[in-house]
Order: sequence, then C-alpha cells, then structure tokens
Amino acid sequence: MQSILTQETIIIALIYLSLSVLYLLVIPAVIYYYLNTRWYVASSWERGFMYFLMSFFFPGMLLLSPFLNFRPQRRTLKA
Repeated sequence: MQSILTQETIIIALIYLSLSVLYLLVIPAVIYYYLNTRWYVASSWERGFMYFLMSFFFPGMLLLSPFLNFRPQRRTLKA
C-alpha cells in the first residue's frame, strides 16, 4: 500500500507541474505569437478576445515579458 501511495503522489505532482508549465510558459508564448501577428488587423471582437487572453494568462505574460519585447510597427502615412 505504501508504494501505491507514493506512486500516486508522484503522478499528482507531475500533473501539477505539467499544468503549471502549460499555464505559465506554453500558452502565454502562443498568445504572444498570436498577438504579434494579429494586433494591427484585428476586429473589435477579436481585440476584446485578446484582452481577455491577456488578463486570464497574466502571470505567464509577466514571466515572459522581459524576454519577448515586441516593438510597435512604424506607421505609414499616405500623402
């Protein structure tokens, strides 16, 4: 019985670790890529969805923000 409890504990710890890595690193990296590609062409509904994603995954965004810094694009003015 002791070995089953230890194995279950290890499995639960691995599940928690994988979910935290997914929440803090993987999904925010995908969101950064999505925001970088769609920011200037998004509709109002899509922009609202972007704001929701930013607020929902905010801890992961804070962890990745020092390493991923996307500068705004230069505007082109028509004469």
